Amino acid sequence: MTTTTTPVRSETDRPGITPGTARRVTIASFVGTALESYDFYLYAYFAAFFVGPLFFAPLGAFGGALAGFLAIAAGFVIRPIGAIVFGNLGDRIGRRPTLLITILIMGLSTGLVGVLPTYAAAGWFGAIAIVLLRLLQGFSVGGEWGGAILLATEYANPKKRGFYAALPQLGSPVGSILSAVVFIVLTLTMSTADIAAWGWRIPFLTAFPLLLVSLYLRWSIDETPVFRKLLETGKRDAFPVVDVFRKAPAGFVIGIGAAILGIGSYSLMNTYMVDYGTSVLGFKYQDLLVATTIGGLLQLVTIPLFGAWAARIGSAKVVAYGAIGTLIVAFPMYFLLQYANFGVLVGSMIIGGILPTLSWAALGGLMSDLFPSEVRYSGLSVAYSIAALLTSFVPALTLIFGQATGNAWWHPGIVLVVMSAITLVAALFAARRKPFVDEV
Repeated sequence: MTTTTTPVRSETDRPGITPGTARRVTIASFVGTALESYDFYLYAYFAAFFVGPLFFAPLGAFGGALAGFLAIAAGFVIRPIGAIVFGNLGDRIGRRPTLLITILIMGLSTGLVGVLPTYAAAGWFGAIAIVLLRLLQGFSVGGEWGGAILLATEYANPKKRGFYAALPQLGSPVGSILSAVVFIVLTLTMSTADIAAWGWRIPFLTAFPLLLVSLYLRWSIDETPVFRKLLETGKRDAFPVVDVFRKAPAGFVIGIGAAILGIGSYSLMNTYMVDYGTSVLGFKYQDLLVATTIGGLLQLVTIPLFGAWAARIGSAKVVAYGAIGTLIVAFPMYFLLQYANFGVLVGSMIIGGILPTLSWAALGGLMSDLFPSEVRYSGLSVAYSIAALLTSFVPALTLIFGQATGNAWWHPGIVLVVMSAITLVAALFAARRKPFVDEV
């Protein structure tokens, strides 16, 4: 592997970078990932409870729930294509303009869900439209995460890359909290009948004003110094997506494996558990949303702390520690959940959230270290999107697995253990590699 080393300087010593610039960039990258997460969890909570009856009514309760989860998967299936398209753009025309395009498509496709007709009003038209919008959203998200990570890390001192890479990851719990709070407010202020009739549209329509905020923040920042350096030196690749496999093939495979637990644990804990918790364990829908929100609030503290730890000991090591911890608690956590009370639920969400969060918080730093700057947008985006595609089927497969095992208490634990083991192996390989360092 070829790396470039450069003396470590503070942000204020680096050309074109001021503390104010760094703050604006961090906020812009964070807000984008928060909107991405908000959009995702809006549909995830919606799918677990409302999509089946409203859009797939003829399929029955199980078929409707499965169709709702598969519609989630549809958005992930197209992510690698979006990652290829936007990764290529990000490495060719720049990080900033590409991220303006992705956030625009993502916000519009989410908001439009709020105006769709249900099966009762228009037959299968609404179901087809919701799948198409999920595909459009997934296409744009394919280029969103990698670009947001690059906004944060390519302005940062290389020694602090692990910390700054963790800050966009705050968008995930913030988006989860906001979406859960919206649904909690709906359940407290409206009847179930009113929510099913029209109230479910409100959360999706809020994507429009949030989109305007995101566009403003991203419009107000400059291109990253790393990409400006690529323009000056003429080092841009003609086909960066293809060149990822020539310049960093091992890093690409490692990146996919390292992302499995961080992404997949959210799908398991926050999407599948909403359906499993209400239909099998007997929890109230509102209790599950409150427990998820408590777990998300805790992550607002733990993610920056884990990012700071990653800057000290290395992102790969932190990802590995998260995978080891999750392996240890997976089965005990789901065993205790049999005893359905709110305290056990909250405790499980906290413990089951903190340990995978180690792997999530340090993921951006680990993956940024795997690729040279000229193909980094493509490498991060495509590797992350493939991992997201693989884990997108977690809710549906776990649902089928639960049916096959009579909803044995350990069936979600098997899924969590497999994801943890894959990420652990990838993180151990990543820890043995020398990171790419940019010269700016």
